[in-house]
Amino acid sequence: MGDYRGVSELQETPPAAPASPAGGAGQGVPGASGQQPVKPVLTAGAAKRANASVIGMIIALVLSIATFLPIVLLNPSPKSDGYRPDINVSAVAANAADVAGFTPAAPETGDTFRANYARWESGTSSGVPTWEVGYLTPKESFIGLVQTRQSNPTWLLQQVKSAPVTGTRSAGGREWELRDTGKGEKSMVLNDAAGTTVILTGSAQLDEFTTLAAAVVQSLANSGSASPGNSAGATVSPSPVPSP
Repeated sequence: MGDYRGVSELQETPPAAPASPAGGAGQGVPGASGQQPVKPVLTAGAAKRANASVIGMIIALVLSIATFLPIVLLNPSPKSDGYRPDINVSAVAANAADVAGFTPAAPETGDTFRANYARWESGTSSGVPTWEVGYLTPKESFIGLVQTRQSNPTWLLQQVKSAPVTGTRSAGGREWELRDTGKGEKSMVLNDAAGTTVILTGSAQLDEFTTLAAAVVQSLANSGSASPGNSAGATVSPSPVPSP
């Protein structure tokens, strides 16, 4: 019986770990557990799926570029000289004539002065209906033309930006009232024979103002509103009708 118990105790005792050789403790043991590090292995199927995802992204990017490239090519960026709208001032003026009650000025300037807008404003905010044309000058400045039959002192002062009268300037055989703010903005004002007031305002030089003003006078003469040689504010009296 005593021998049996001794054998049982021996079996339950765990075996001792083998001692490391002297001087070689820790050598050749990659980890504390004594196991080699596990290297991840990508299976052929997983590699194929990964490659398919990358290829799909590249195809989607190429398709996106191919979709938007024609749009970009069909809408090129403006050239350095900027966009030049093609405004037919005479046609717009003819359409506005019935509403205006007079023939709006449509000066012929050829290719020297380029119109960038032409419109009839009903005067909802100012109370003064106006014919308006904007011109880009040969020297890349701007002159705005405004014409109305219902001018008043307050409205006129607003149009010329409160600039005082500094003299007169002859253009197209007419004397225009010259107003100058002294800050680059200036105006030339003309009262024509048909009772309309024409105002040219902008930052252009006076020689460009004079050129455009002469074209305006010619346009007014063609429409019967004014003629070269008439003084500013002159009126045309009807011919006397002989009595029967």
